[in-house]
Amino acid sequence: RWIPSLVWVIPLIAALIGIALVVKSVSGRGPTITISFVSAEGLETGKTKVKYKDVDVGTVKEITLSKDHSRVLVDVQLTKVAEDFAVKDTRFWVVRPRVAASGVTGLGTLLSGAYIGVDAGKSKEDETHFVGLETPPAVTGDQKGRQFTLRGESLGSIDIGSPIYYRRVQVGQVVGFSLDKDGTGVTMQVFVNAPYDQYVGSNSRWWHASGVDLRLDASGFKLNTQSLATVVLGGIAFQTPPNQEPGQQAPDNMTFRLGSDEQDSMRDPD
Repeated sequence: RWIPSLVWVIPLIAALIGIALVVKSVSGRGPTITISFVSAEGLETGKTKVKYKDVDVGTVKEITLSKDHSRVLVDVQLTKVAEDFAVKDTRFWVVRPRVAASGVTGLGTLLSGAYIGVDAGKSKEDETHFVGLETPPAVTGDQKGRQFTLRGESLGSIDIGSPIYYRRVQVGQVVGFSLDKDGTGVTMQVFVNAPYDQYVGSNSRWWHASGVDLRLDASGFKLNTQSLATVVLGGIAFQTPPNQEPGQQAPDNMTFRLGSDEQDSMRDPD
């Protein structure tokens, strides 16, 4: 009599396994967020991953158009371990192959496909709707260093990602620029990586390091330039004037004048 009742053991075990899988799936889910982009190029529902430091922290669940059809809305299901990413200052962008002044990035996506990168925020305020970046940030939140502001007459050949040099050693990069409201100059934001930020003093001088500086004086011709990449792509250099002691370490976001060349930046102010 008990042999026919064993038939019900198999579906019962299967049901228990199914329930356990559902509970595990639900318990492993984090919040659902929405990211808006200009284009959904390279993104696929159910396939495109969200990655932080090359670790999967979410999956694209749905892609729709905004009401005015100007942007695409990407719904992302984050994992439980990534629930702290749903805060106000978190940044998202699509990782694709790109060619920029700082080099070629995203070549790995040629085979694996595009994915959404994350820069984890530090805010305590929760957020579920984000505006995605169209280009990867030059500096992520976990990079140590200091940011400074430069005011110059012209942008020259500088672009986001252009290198910053100290004694011909690359120590940082340009992270942003904008035209002044009165149109008389350009303001740039630069980031100097730690521990090189300790060499930025309050009396440091900054100048355009791109191009070739050729001079003729009593001792003959003098050629002064940075690396070949700087000549082609542009760059910025800084240093303490040779006749001065290094000043007190410059605070974060301090503003400096940007000279057109080294000679211009090192001359004494009028």
